[in-house]
Amino acid sequence: MNKKLSEMSNEELWQLFPIILSEHHAEWSAWYREEESLLREAFKALPVKRINHVGSTAVEGLVAKPIVDIIVEKDPECGIEVFRDAAIPAGYRFIHYKDKRAMFNKGYSEQGYAEKVFHLHLRDSGDHDELYFRDYLRKFPEVACEYAALKRSLCERYRNDRDAYTESKTEFIREQTDAAKRLFGSKYDLD
Repeated sequence: MNKKLSEMSNEELWQLFPIILSEHHAEWSAWYREEESLLREAFKALPVKRINHVGSTAVEGLVAKPIVDIIVEKDPECGIEVFRDAAIPAGYRFIHYKDKRAMFNKGYSEQGYAEKVFHLHLRDSGDHDELYFRDYLRKFPEVACEYAALKRSLCERYRNDRDAYTESKTEFIREQTDAAKRLFGSKYDLD
């Protein structure tokens, strides 16, 4: 009998959903725009401050896991429960909530990845380091190339260990995000 995703261990999930990198696909931007429209409709009565396409699929030419990452910044006064209740009918599964950050995904099944896969990162307004990192990679293609090389080497080593893959990128991402903050200043502040 097949297990439900919620019943699988991390090791079983990592076997079913290995780290896969692919060359950049232009349709990822279109997938994001379609999904952004769906989320704006789902969250229309909620205090959304900003929705953005982040992650490697948002950087033209960058090798990426074919998963579109979306960050939704919300009013900090509003709890995640109302967003969770609105995201589930839009096809999202609630994954976890930690440190005032909620994670949802869409496009995962007991058979593996769907054609279109999304990660929804729900954050309080102002928690958006990913915007700095994304735009730094866009501005500096040589840094994006370094990041691509790092990702390729880590994919080989951690194809079936998503946590180790992600953790091994953390220092590089932090360094580049810090450089981006120095360069861009308060570019992303909403208030």
